[in-house]
Amino acid sequence: MRAPMVAANWKMNGSGAICREFLEHLSVDGLVDVVLFPPFLYTSRLSKGFEERSISVGVQNVFHARSGAYTGEIGAEMAVDAGAMYALVGHSERRNLFGESDEVVADKFVACQRAGLTPVLCIGESFEERAGGEAESVVRRQVDAVLRAAGIEGFANAVIAYEPVWAIGTGETARPDQAQSMHAFIRGVLMKFDTAIATNIKVLYGGSVKASNARELFAEQDIDGGLVGGASLEIMEFEKICRAASR
Repeated sequence: MRAPMVAANWKMNGSGAICREFLEHLSVDGLVDVVLFPPFLYTSRLSKGFEERSISVGVQNVFHARSGAYTGEIGAEMAVDAGAMYALVGHSERRNLFGESDEVVADKFVACQRAGLTPVLCIGESFEERAGGEAESVVRRQVDAVLRAAGIEGFANAVIAYEPVWAIGTGETARPDQAQSMHAFIRGVLMKFDTAIATNIKVLYGGSVKASNARELFAEQDIDGGLVGGASLEIMEFEKICRAASR
């Protein structure tokens, strides 16, 4: 049985004070895997602080090269050195705001696994793509790019986060049945290559997850938890979402 996971993507938010607050007061049970994705400069502080607790820390982005003249970038090995265990790759904001292609995302996925990081592959369609009936083809294209680069074996140590772009930061949320349908589709794509890997991989939902909708979403068969944005910056709200995943 897949253990549920709740991941907190702070994006470009947070502070030393918020880190201290989370270190002092965040309380979750051992039934759900919890991962915090703060801005990179807080990675080491949080990873050391949560070392004795069942909370992991990840980074929001990595570069595909190990090192070099890439000003401002962070290598996957550096992330590991800072205490990260996970890395987001292909978040919709990276794809849309920074122009990351499917191939760039796939290279980052491979770089994570080379360094010992578990990649959290973010995939999802825009409002226009869903309205045009292209949602499944877009998601399939994004998964296929990683399959070409890493093979189905790459998904044996990975997490997928389905994030409908039209539901991120908009207050809109996919209905549980809509989210379940896409999660089942994603799992079905992988099932054609390896049944065990497809069955065991965690597929998270990321699209305006809140305490008020988490339990209903997480009750669906193929939704294994959530990638939480704004709601993850409020400890009490985030704890409620984690409890909703402890089904």
